[in-house]
Amino acid sequence: MTKQSVAIVGAMGFAARDLIACLLRHPQVELVMLGDKLDQPLSLVSVYPEFRGQTDLVIENADASRINSAARIVFLALPHKVAQGYAHPFCEAGKIVIDLSADFRFDDISLYEKTYAILHEAKDLNKKAVYGLPELFRKEIRNATLIGNPGCYPTSIILGCAPLMETGWIDPASIIADSKSGVSGAGRAATPATHYVSCNESIRAYAIGSHRHTPEVEEKLSRLSKEKVTVQFTPHLTPMDRGILSTIYMNLRKDVNQEKIQKRFEEFYSGEPFVRILPQGQLPSTKTVSCTNFCDIGLVLDSRTGRLIVVSAIDNLLKGASGQAVQCMNIILGCEERAGLL
Repeated sequence: MTKQSVAIVGAMGFAARDLIACLLRHPQVELVMLGDKLDQPLSLVSVYPEFRGQTDLVIENADASRINSAARIVFLALPHKVAQGYAHPFCEAGKIVIDLSADFRFDDISLYEKTYAILHEAKDLNKKAVYGLPELFRKEIRNATLIGNPGCYPTSIILGCAPLMETGWIDPASIIADSKSGVSGAGRAATPATHYVSCNESIRAYAIGSHRHTPEVEEKLSRLSKEKVTVQFTPHLTPMDRGILSTIYMNLRKDVNQEKIQKRFEEFYSGEPFVRILPQGQLPSTKTVSCTNFCDIGLVLDSRTGRLIVVSAIDNLLKGASGQAVQCMNIILGCEERAGLL
């Protein structure tokens, strides 16, 4: 297979750093261009010294025409709204575009506009975008040319809930997701809340009842369930570099035992290269998925309360962002799905 040429726009962020690492070790693609909003080019190693000796790539001002002439696949590692403007010239040129922002994640444009308080300026493109969660939408991803890569929190929550959505076993209005994320989830630019002195030796909840990932989770779970799903989502910032641990609570509305639920999860994710259902009695941790594209899931049925507790763990920068984006690319290109991924 001829190596496929790849470019990244938004190459200076944390997600882009892991994306670069995945693509440099990928046997079937060649990373040919790195772009960002810059006045002067910067060597990649001046931004991320860990790539010294691996590549001589330079990060330059992102120019759509030059990228179109150099690459077949374009990753957009940009903030929401910014990605919309870049997507048009690449899609019009017939490129495969994989967007890591929220701009192409929603089926319902009005929900996106309400959640992010902006007008969507690429509605025509959104109609053909596919939500890039391979375990649930692999068939659609295979034929897609525009991918809306899922959010990190939604990935951890949706994968933890998906096997139950069509069973009728749970009350879809009872889902509570308590999620904890490493500081890298807030992005590379430091804020008063993410400075070392603010977040070290501390954990705090934020955006309770108002986090912008909640509508994304509800839309996708409702699509799977074929009925309205309501999720109470509370995110927490924790003093670790990377990782997400989501503890998800659901009320049962049918009498099912733990063994049956365990079997349902194992069968649902059978053959999935990056979802590991832990043996009964074991629960995941962020340490065991750090720097990998795995999602580990463990289950506990609390017979006293009649609640099912699902715990999922991912690396927010890989399965929650760049790794998942590469996984989608592999599906589109017909590569082995693990290529470039750990």
